[in-house]
Parts: sequence; structure tokens; C-alpha cells
Amino acid sequence: MTLPYERARAIIQIEAFLIELIKDKSLPLEKRQEAQRLLRHYPSRKEVLLAGEIEEMLTSGTIFNPMLSSKEE
Repeated sequence: MTLPYERARAIIQIEAFLIELIKDKSLPLEKRQEAQRLLRHYPSRKEVLLAGEIEEMLTSGTIFNPMLSSKEE
């Protein structure tokens, strides 16, 4: 089972990976453009952690668990 902080960390790492792909001139232009297109609509680190913080507040004291965490741990 994936924990909320693991899920948040993975999303943040994917953002970094897309940025690496965009900068890698050894990749075909089409691949770099696709990474750029995906990144344009991808949540930033700050947005992911904020979403985790909001989910933690909304689920506190309930039977529900947050999907994301406000920490990368």
C-alpha cells in the first residue's frame, strides 16, 4: 500500500524527471516537446504539498485518509 507521503514524493519526482527530459538534447525533439506539453499541466511541488495539507485538514478526525501528504519525508 502506498502511503500519502510516498505518493506526494513520486508526483514531485515525476515533475523533476520531465524537466530533465526537456533539457536532454540527446533525445528527439518530439520527445522533449511532449515532456514540455505534459509539464505545462502538471502540478508543481508547491501545489502537491498544498493539496496534501488541505487533504490532511479535511480528513482529520474522520474515517477518511488523505491521498497526498504535506511532507515528502
